[in-house]
Amino acid sequence: MSEHSANPSSTVAANGRPLAVKAVIPAAGLATRFLPATKAVPKELLPVVDRPVLQYIVEEATQAGIGDVLLITGRGKTSMVDHFDRRPDLETRLEEKGDSERLAAVRRPSELAEIYTVRQPEQLGLGHAIGYAESHVGDQPFAVLLGDEFVKPSEPLLPAMLELQARTGGVVLAFFEVDPSETKRYGIASVEPAESELTDIGEVVKVTGMVEKPQPEDAPSNLAVLGRYVLPGKIFDAIRRTKPGSGGEIQLTDAMELLRTEGVPVHAIVYRGTRYDTGMPLGYLQTVVQIAAEREDLGTEFRSWLADFVKADAAGGSGT
Repeated sequence: MSEHSANPSSTVAANGRPLAVKAVIPAAGLATRFLPATKAVPKELLPVVDRPVLQYIVEEATQAGIGDVLLITGRGKTSMVDHFDRRPDLETRLEEKGDSERLAAVRRPSELAEIYTVRQPEQLGLGHAIGYAESHVGDQPFAVLLGDEFVKPSEPLLPAMLELQARTGGVVLAFFEVDPSETKRYGIASVEPAESELTDIGEVVKVTGMVEKPQPEDAPSNLAVLGRYVLPGKIFDAIRRTKPGSGGEIQLTDAMELLRTEGVPVHAIVYRGTRYDTGMPLGYLQTVVQIAAEREDLGTEFRSWLADFVKADAAGGSGT
């Protein structure tokens, strides 16, 4: 049994409308920035200390009360599903050794959620990938969690997004602030104040448009799009009506903008918690270091070693 089922009240919003209870994780990309490591190992399974990135993301969904997760996979990525399967042979071996701690860690992925998969045969954009979720999701709202970033469990984001979507019935995004000089690296939003009845949820804004990677002088704000969305079921029809955009791909941003122009409300929560971005090698390494430094079982010794390493490196030594 997945752990989300122990808290059924978490699937109802403050106004009594149901929250989204399914999540979609697009994970079919080639991850060329991490080659050759990702030639045989999916980027989503690269370890952050002792758990893969994908497990952190599924745990984020589970923490928000979502227990049904659809992975959009591609060629050579079946091992992502294997990670969430049981391993009776390994479990038996650990039981025989009396290693209860590792036994619990091995079982945990299979206990998080019900995992489903669908294959995206070609990578033709995020919107194209999300379109493959229609037969699983139907016409109900659902969450989308991109497979290369997650937030700190003690600073959750998704529960507020689910609540906001249930109240508005529209599209809900998440933003984070970036330095104005960095706007050219992200999708940047133009916003206005949200309706007063929504402000109890958090720092909510109404989205009036989005610009992809604008130069600082052209950016409408410094609010960048974070890889979390809660979408209404009508997004699938919008995706079908969306023509190829940037890079010749079907872009989710274009489909959401189509809904916005047709009167579907689009809101966002400005997230000020800790965001881990593993989409590029530098961000991945920063995530590993940060989480390792915060671990109760590793942090003290690791931080001491890291301080010595940095000091020795600054002095021109090897740090070892």
